[in-house]
Amino acid sequence: MIIIKAAIYSRKSLFTGKGESIENQIQLCKEYGEKNLNLKNDNFIIYEDEGFSGGNTNRPKFQELLKDVKKRKFDVLMCYRLDRISRNVADFSTTLELLQQHNISFVSIKEQFDTSTPMGKAMVYISSVFAQLERETIAERIRDNMIQLAKTGRWLGGQTPLGFDSQKILYYNSEMKEKSMYKLSPVKEELKKVKLIYNKYIEFGSISLVLKYLLSNNIRGKNGGDFASMSINDILRNPVYVKSDDGVFKYLSDSGIITCGTPNGNGIMTYNKRNSKYVPKKKTEWIAAIGKHEGVIDSNTWLEVQFRLNKNKKKANPRQGTSKKSLLSGVLKCALCGAPMRVCYGRPKKDGSERIYYYMCTMKAHSAKSRCDNPNVKGPELEKAIIENIKQLNTTKILKELQVAKNEAAVSIENNFTETITKEIKDKSDQINTLLEQLAHTNANNSIASEFITSKIESLGNEIKKLNLKLEKSKDTKQENIQKKLNFEIIEKSLHEFNSSFDMIKDTSKKRLILENIIDKVYWNGNTGDVDIQLWGSKKKHTLRPVVR
Repeated sequence: MIIIKAAIYSRKSLFTGKGESIENQIQLCKEYGEKNLNLKNDNFIIYEDEGFSGGNTNRPKFQELLKDVKKRKFDVLMCYRLDRISRNVADFSTTLELLQQHNISFVSIKEQFDTSTPMGKAMVYISSVFAQLERETIAERIRDNMIQLAKTGRWLGGQTPLGFDSQKILYYNSEMKEKSMYKLSPVKEELKKVKLIYNKYIEFGSISLVLKYLLSNNIRGKNGGDFASMSINDILRNPVYVKSDDGVFKYLSDSGIITCGTPNGNGIMTYNKRNSKYVPKKKTEWIAAIGKHEGVIDSNTWLEVQFRLNKNKKKANPRQGTSKKSLLSGVLKCALCGAPMRVCYGRPKKDGSERIYYYMCTMKAHSAKSRCDNPNVKGPELEKAIIENIKQLNTTKILKELQVAKNEAAVSIENNFTETITKEIKDKSDQINTLLEQLAHTNANNSIASEFITSKIESLGNEIKKLNLKLEKSKDTKQENIQKKLNFEIIEKSLHEFNSSFDMIKDTSKKRLILENIIDKVYWNGNTGDVDIQLWGSKKKHTLRPVVR
């Protein structure tokens, strides 16, 4: 086989000039090609990925290489070592199959593998299996190390639960060497809120009523935000607050959770609840260990709360979907506080006729009118007024505004803001992967090194979370612009046909969909009777005043 062009792929997880650097890998591959394949310097195409893990194939230059394979830009792919391509057997096999489909050979100079021979192909597959085995063994050592740290009951980092901060403490080990670790330390004002939540749940027996009480009294969470049903549920479920005893341990064990330590009245820390991608794990994989902090909720109270939560969960009715009659669910907002407005029904009529439905501010409902007192509005009257208003709009003018919005969205889609954030996230993720490899090779008894590495991983993890929030916000904006662009024809069609077809449609869900295609938001002010309508793509609000009293 005459080799005309050879591709060299080099990769390294860390940015460094030592050892198997990118430059060294390329030079060794060139020397091999010149000596064994009679190639000259201008016969090589170089692909370099520095700072990328071999755990997957999401690497820019590697993806470019795969595209060039399909274009048959070279005759042989060379790399310094097999795991430079991938440490994952499935990924490597896929790559190898792609090379074979396009009659491209593969050479790994370190292992002396050459797929132009049957034995070379077999040895490549066998070696890739061992590469993945090494990777999985490293991952297992990391998990074991982290679990051993977790069983000590120390705080391993992250957002502390309501009622606590993290505190560094010093201690002496059995060899009288000074060590350090972190534990939860109480925040008295926050713990008062925790105890209040438990007491109110015992009193009311309902999370929604506890939420109403907290909102009504303007009691806020750890970072100053309003409580939500989910956050209240998390607090009531969290054993970090309970004064541990045998009864609590039995409850956790019966739930399938692995328990560690001896109950002594301290709170209980839970670990291993999610994987590295924050996907929840089964309870049988959770670890509950006695913490270093004192519990604040009596075990009997905590267990009673668990019993009530479990009981209420079993008897809870399935969530009722959007009202079958209302047309504005999902788009109607409160003009006074900005909260969504939901459907509620009046009292049954004595003559058996249909009950009238209203729209009510959810903040008003949850806070018992203490945080918002926007008057309710009759659903049929409000919907009729809005429909009549849309019919009277200047359709030609609105469509021109939509065309401008469509052009702006197209420009916005092309921005590279997300690419910059994605690269930052990737760089920090690679640093975490490197630290995890160091942790895997750290002796479990060396707590100082383990704690330092764990702390650094947690710090990088928090930075990644913040970047992910920016990225999600950016993606949401981008996706919203894409959606507006894609929906332009639907909106145009809906506006053209609204006058002639809307009243003829009998299916409420279809009517609601048409309105959602035209309307972005509707704001109701019950004090003035005004309604502000914001159409998709239009920067102008259309105000109806007053429409309903």
